[in-house]
Amino acid sequence: MTSEETITLTRREYDALIERNCQLEDMLAARGADDGVRVPHEVALDIMQGESPILAFRKHQGITLRELSEKTGTAVSYLSEIERGLKPGSASALVRIATALGTTIDVLVNE
Repeated sequence: MTSEETITLTRREYDALIERNCQLEDMLAARGADDGVRVPHEVALDIMQGESPILAFRKHQGITLRELSEKTGTAVSYLSEIERGLKPGSASALVRIATALGTTIDVLVNE
């Protein structure tokens, strides 16, 4: 007899442990691939239904165009035009907007 202790499991218990291990490995892999930017479910649904990503994020966070303007240093009228798709928005403006909304520029630009 060896000095190692042994544990006996039922097949069901063993299978449950293996399944849980696989789930944990999947979670760790997902965390490793996470770029730190998450799109809330409500925002994603609004965007998929054709709403402007900027408007969807703004509504989700409960901020007005004026508040976003103050956070980004961008004129309200310009923000409104970008949000409604009348103007594409400069790269620097989009970066400031994305930062203020806690996302990335690629999430805001839906091509």
